[in-house]
Amino acid sequence: MLRLTKKADYGLMALKYLAEQAVLTGKTGSASAQSAKDIAEAYHIPPQLLAKILQTLTRQGILVSHAGTNGGYALARSAAEISAFEVIRAIDGPLFITSCITIHGTCDLAGHCTIKEPLRKVNDSIKELLSGITIADLAEPQDTAVPANTLGGGLVSIAL
Repeated sequence: MLRLTKKADYGLMALKYLAEQAVLTGKTGSASAQSAKDIAEAYHIPPQLLAKILQTLTRQGILVSHAGTNGGYALARSAAEISAFEVIRAIDGPLFITSCITIHGTCDLAGHCTIKEPLRKVNDSIKELLSGITIADLAEPQDTAVPANTLGGGLVSIAL
């Protein structure tokens, strides 16, 4: 089963929280900085794990950190400019659904493999789908009920 790691899940949740807080307060940048403690408490995320995730996202340029009494973390760019794929890749590294598709090339069975190309297409489709979902999309109010054929709270949709 294809599944996000807990780290990637927590990273997306943290960015969603930061985007929502910026909208609620009407502030951006350092004015909207939120503490790791507040984020961890809001989503019941282990604080030490969240701190590592936020540091990783800061190193990757997705977040900015602000020191001081009113410090914390804020989005480095608009929530509409940060994709779910970018966040997942920053935390988990490159996305490959099988071991035959790697950053270093192909596997030993490449000459005889009959599923490499279809799996590459699946991998590319997942990348494209996640690249089209932004943090702003995740932070939008959920006023309507989720259709029965939607998985992941609307993140992935499968037509039946």
